[in-house]
Amino acid sequence: MKSVRRSRYPLLSAGIAVLVCAQVAFGATAGGNVEAVLKKAFPQLKYDSIEPADVKGFYEVVVGQNIVYFYPEKEYLFVGDIYAPPGKSLTAEKRGELAAKLVQTLPLDKAVKVGNGKKVVIEFTDPDCPYCKKVSEYFKNRTDVTRYVYFTPLAHPQAINKVHYILAAKDKEKAYKEMMLDPTQPKPQDSYSEAIKALAQEHLALGKKMGVQGTPTMFVGGKQVVGADTQQLEQLLK
Repeated sequence: MKSVRRSRYPLLSAGIAVLVCAQVAFGATAGGNVEAVLKKAFPQLKYDSIEPADVKGFYEVVVGQNIVYFYPEKEYLFVGDIYAPPGKSLTAEKRGELAAKLVQTLPLDKAVKVGNGKKVVIEFTDPDCPYCKKVSEYFKNRTDVTRYVYFTPLAHPQAINKVHYILAAKDKEKAYKEMMLDPTQPKPQDSYSEAIKALAQEHLALGKKMGVQGTPTMFVGGKQVVGADTQQLEQLLK
């Protein structure tokens, strides 16, 4: 079995991880056709594209919203990020570019619309996330922005009832602001309709499709912003 170098930042699904550990018994032949070598070495790997990476001899393989690296000379598949000084993840930047393209396919009618400005922000948030509340505080006085908000309480699964409260409200924007900005926070009901629960699960599924791994995650003008980076938001919204 050939060795595979793993990163301590694994980003692939369990199924892909199993492929990384699979036995490879093929030589890097096929007349220099890297794609043919990859297909022969890892026939079960379903990928979207392959192109030369920034590191000589390596190739960047896009698998959905994930990226792995293939070294055809040894038939090694590397899982994890490539970093450049001073600790910038080139892989994360690429994932952000992929997500920024995918964001154009999101069903905006499923989101909670906040504001009516000309500048558009797509946001994945969590009612119990303090950094999400900081972002909401930043946006509350801006009249030039329209936000389309999806709920992905990844770190606070217990917040799903607060998500149900917002999605069930007649005035969803008002309910969102109350939940995110009011220190007392309204109290959700004990139960909600199956339709509201299904919509909440759809939000979570859309976050997963977009590769959201933490909140808040926002998209502004084709750029991804992760965390309460208000300085970056300020620059992108100029």
